[in-house]
Amino acid sequence: MSDDTMAPPTTPQQDGPAASPATDGLRDRRAVLRCAAMVALAGASAPILAACGGSDNAGSSTPSSTGSATGSAPATTPTSGASSSAPSSSAPAGGGTVLGPTSEIPVGGGKVFTDAKVVVTQPTAGQFKGFSAICTHQGNPVGSVEDGQIVCPFHGSRFKIADGSVANGPATSPLPAVNVAVQGANIVQSA
Repeated sequence: MSDDTMAPPTTPQQDGPAASPATDGLRDRRAVLRCAAMVALAGASAPILAACGGSDNAGSSTPSSTGSATGSAPATTPTSGASSSAPSSSAPAGGGTVLGPTSEIPVGGGKVFTDAKVVVTQPTAGQFKGFSAICTHQGNPVGSVEDGQIVCPFHGSRFKIADGSVANGPATSPLPAVNVAVQGANIVQSA
């Protein structure tokens, strides 16, 4: 018998550090840990990114309603600029979408009509203003009207109820005006 037949089998040489079962296991473990860390980071950042996104689907919010309201405004009084479309809850005689009764809009305050994406304010008795309910900072819906200001709960922007201008940032642009009018005892979003 020759000495060649008794030698243990050999494996081909690799360039670089010698591979062993111990180092192969470390490489696999590191790869798994790296992957797990990336998945955890992606999962943790999803809610943050969702809050900063421009989603229009924010559910319903309940604005605060403090102060007194009046229902004695002149019929069919347009008060603000640009228009926005929303599903009609009823067809008023003058056209447009009924948002709600004037009695729901307190003097010095307002109400967010979430479905129509409109905020209606009443800076002084009988003067109704309409604005977009989408914050100009990052496109999130505003949440309420408090202390004479329209409030975005996402990043703290505040807008003046009289003209929609920025009272407190981070928003830098005013809320766009929306045409609203009083028809009878209702606030109507007009085209």
